[in-house]
Parts: sequence; structure tokens; C-alpha cells
Amino acid sequence: MSEVNVAIEEKHYLNNHNPVLGQLKFNVKNGEFVAIIGPSGCGKTTLLNMISGLESSVEQQITYGDTSDNEKHKPHLGYIFQQPRLMPWLTVRENIELVLPTSQHYGIAELLAQVGLANQGEYYPRQLSGGMQRRVSIARAFATNPKLLLLDEPFNSLDAPTANRLRLLLIDLCKQRGTTVIFVTHDLSEAIYLADRILFMSNPPSTVIHQTLVKLPRPRKESGALELAWQAQLMTRFPGLLAGKID
Repeated sequence: MSEVNVAIEEKHYLNNHNPVLGQLKFNVKNGEFVAIIGPSGCGKTTLLNMISGLESSVEQQITYGDTSDNEKHKPHLGYIFQQPRLMPWLTVRENIELVLPTSQHYGIAELLAQVGLANQGEYYPRQLSGGMQRRVSIARAFATNPKLLLLDEPFNSLDAPTANRLRLLLIDLCKQRGTTVIFVTHDLSEAIYLADRILFMSNPPSTVIHQTLVKLPRPRKESGALELAWQAQLMTRFPGLLAGKID
């Protein structure tokens, strides 16, 4: 059963007649982790925003599940942005309370413990490191127990050890909850480490020019020998892939 079905004919903005997205069609299965890679400016964030409902186009059909009753079957959705987007005047706990009904606030302490912030609930964002703020944004996204999680390059500005720890945290949480994931990144090594399948996008008007299953055993290693060999084989076959070209 598919969790998300995407069919877009074209997407452009009112102040620009040049389309950002061209014809795009793909689906994401229940529990699948799909990474999307493409050159800067190809519309990866726009695509995520359209899947989430933050943006739209008259020439799109985005459905959830194998049903025509789209609103009834739209999954609970979490979105982790490029920046943590925390309310600076609220504590860590209060930032998570924003997305929950009062009756579910009791679970926040356990969730913060899961992401390594057991004693930081009363801190304000300015008192936390960048990595800790990202942990809060991950906790907030998982607080509603989403069936579908969208991530837009969430680790791109972090130092390598912190990013590695947060990737492991993401893997553990998704495994525990069976979450379906669409993950935008510009880092092929990151995509190979995390994803079941990778979609590669072209330059605008962007389309999916290639997709591949990552047929590597789990648990995987960051830049392990198998992972690096798989990456080298892919890039030897398609040297222009990361630049949005399929030769």
C-alpha cells in the first residue's frame, strides 16, 4: 500500500513564469525511507511543501493511501525544516506543547529523554547548542506520532559528530514507530546511509531523472567500505547525476 502518491504536471510562482517543477510522478510506500537529491535551486523544498500542503499548484494530484477519499486518509504529518524554527520566548517543553492537545502533555518528558534532552525541558532555545535545538525539532516532529515525516536537509549546518548522532537518533525513532519518511538532502553519502530508495532530480523545470533502491544490508556504516563502493559504482555509471544530468 502506498502512503503518498505524487503526480505534478508543473509548478511555478505568480511572479515567475518559468516553472520550478516539471512533470513529477512517484509514490512512497508505507514505512519506506525515501531520499530526494538534486542540485541547488531545483525545487526540493517546494516539492516537500506541496506534499505537506504548505504550497499547491492547480496541476497537481497528491494523494495519501490507495483511496480517492484524500482528506479522510491524509496521514498525521511531521515536518523538520532546515532550521529548528523554535519559538525563542518559549521553553523546550512549551515548544513541544504547541503541537499537542493538553491531554497529551504528559508524554513530553519521556520524548525528551528519548532524544537526549531529559533535563533540558525548562531551557530556552538560546541556552541550547545548535545540535540540541535540532533534537528539540526532532522531538516536536515525533510528538504527534506522525505516520509521514518530511525532512528538509535538517543536518546540513551541523558539525560531523553531531550530525552523525542525530542521524542515528532519526533511524532509531523511525524504526520504533514505523514512520514513512521523505528526506531531502544534497549529500549522497547521507542518502545511502539512511534511505531505502533515492530519487534524483534534474535542474528546473525539475523532474525525477533516476531512482535506485539502496540494496545494502542494515545497519549501515557512515562512509563504510560497502557504502563507498556502492556510491562509486553509481557515480561511475551516472557521472552527472548530482548535477541534475543523466547521460
